[in-house]
Amino acid sequence: MKVFRFLPFLAAFLTCTALTAQKQDKAIQAVINRFFEGMTKGDTTLLKSTCTENPLMQTYMAGSDGNMTVFTEPFSEFVSFVGAPRKDTYLEKIEFGAIHAEKSLASVWTPYKFYLNGKLLHCGTNSFQLVKTGEGWKIQYIIDTRRKEGCH
Repeated sequence: MKVFRFLPFLAAFLTCTALTAQKQDKAIQAVINRFFEGMTKGDTTLLKSTCTENPLMQTYMAGSDGNMTVFTEPFSEFVSFVGAPRKDTYLEKIEFGAIHAEKSLASVWTPYKFYLNGKLLHCGTNSFQLVKTGEGWKIQYIIDTRRKEGCH
């Protein structure tokens, strides 16, 4: 019988924990969405505001020899590319898959499709690593895969 007295407290604790996790997940998603908004709009200020000072960007895809290789792109080059005037439009549509977070570290999995001028160019998966700073969640590391086959 004594166990039943603690059930309301346990339920309240679990509810609070779930709500806190949902709030944290939404904050993490918002940072990633702003990253892509900056990319789509060519807004380098918005893009950089979502990242730490020195984020790492990598891609794992087939090289010219057909072998899978990790390619590293300096963040400064990516920012320059995003901010350069262009006639083409870029759009990366993501889905939020798994989000794993604790107080100061988060890992997010986002399958995506990348469009150039409205045409599907490639697809793959992004893996984000975020850290919680005094300014909130920031992207520290992105690695993605890229492929042209199997993009529906």
